[in-house]
Amino acid sequence: MTPNPVTTPTLADLIRDETQRFVAEHPRSTALSRQSAQVWRGGAPMHWMNDWASPCPVFAAQGVGAQITDVDGLIYDDFCLADTPAMFGHGQEAVARAVADQAKRGTGFMLPTVSAVIVGRLLAERFGLPLWQMATTASDANRAAIRWARAVTQRPVILVFDGCYHGMVDDAFVTLKDGRSAMKTGLLGQVHDLTTTTRVIPFNHPEALAAALAPGDVAAVLAEPVMTNCGMILPQPGFLESVRELTRQAGTLLILDETHTISTAPSGYARAHGLEPDMLVVGKAIAGGVPAAVWGVSAELSARMDAAAARVGPGQSGIGTTLSGNALALAAMRAMLSEVMTDAAYARMLAGAERLVEALRALIARRGLPWSVVQVGARVELVFAASPPKNASLMREALDADLLHALHLWLINRGVLIAPFHTMMLVSPMTEDAAVDRLVAAVDGFAGALEGLAA
Repeated sequence: MTPNPVTTPTLADLIRDETQRFVAEHPRSTALSRQSAQVWRGGAPMHWMNDWASPCPVFAAQGVGAQITDVDGLIYDDFCLADTPAMFGHGQEAVARAVADQAKRGTGFMLPTVSAVIVGRLLAERFGLPLWQMATTASDANRAAIRWARAVTQRPVILVFDGCYHGMVDDAFVTLKDGRSAMKTGLLGQVHDLTTTTRVIPFNHPEALAAALAPGDVAAVLAEPVMTNCGMILPQPGFLESVRELTRQAGTLLILDETHTISTAPSGYARAHGLEPDMLVVGKAIAGGVPAAVWGVSAELSARMDAAAARVGPGQSGIGTTLSGNALALAAMRAMLSEVMTDAAYARMLAGAERLVEALRALIARRGLPWSVVQVGARVELVFAASPPKNASLMREALDADLLHALHLWLINRGVLIAPFHTMMLVSPMTEDAAVDRLVAAVDGFAGALEGLAA
């Protein structure tokens, strides 16, 4: 009798086995997921919660420092950190104390508080722009910045970079397809053709930027100084300086969205690198996860905004929401800016990130993998390409959906969480060296498992 041939397992087999392991080890999360599906459309309060590689979301019980405990009693080293709102760690005592105190005295009044003056001063000192406004999310802040840019310049077009994401901002849901601007696939309820008022070009391409600005109809360039939402793409030397110079020459405003690149330094990426944006947006971590964002402007732009408002006259500006600038968010932000986002905290974050980068690069070299590592401050990305891609088109070629699914599921099953959308990892000041080492060991184990799979 001829023995059955031994078949080499595939990536699909690995994903199947890891899925079965997850279900076996997460009975309460699995049960809660079924219950949640009965009351939440899509099975979760926000549909992104279903974007993890696991067959159902991990249901969190609590977060302390840089770890999360789930309802099954499993502990995870958290390198996702709520996709940045918890960048400085879960359960920050200073924020908890400030929020609890303010909640007892009222969460919002449609009036400023003493903290408003203090927070404004702290923002100006930290980021270098003198005048600020608050929003409830970075999405809101970016929308306000865009509307003001159009009002001030009296120009219709916004320019973004291919692969960008700036929150729930209609103007940014545009991509490059076959070299031409196109609306992103999957957009729901989109009535207007966004390509008529949004121009999109590749990142790291100053010639394309110059050509896009040449018609003289671009109100603002909206950009992250480092792209972090289509994989992590670093600016090439001199590119951001070219962006600033070209926008000034064209009479175009520069809006920098630092919601993610606040991981660079206490002052953010722009000030740390000597950039001079006309507007700066920061959200997510700025209030420690309490919904809040801020956007700052230069004194010159503020004067132009006053002139634009006078030109338009009284009425509804289309900017602002009732909860923006509420007392609770201001209290949280004051605690973050004065007690949590300190130089010492950043020093610990950056040291941890350096440890992670060095260990991942050593692993890649030892195993001879065609992978690379990208870093911006405390934010680290593992890229499935031998050289870090320079634009979104090249990055998309490296984003192997099945490989990403397998890695994320593998890490979850070994007690490690990273951002679910690609392979971004964030180190907090509360992340211990041992947690970094466990993450690297889990990635190493994954790489070893890949070696035994059929090609």
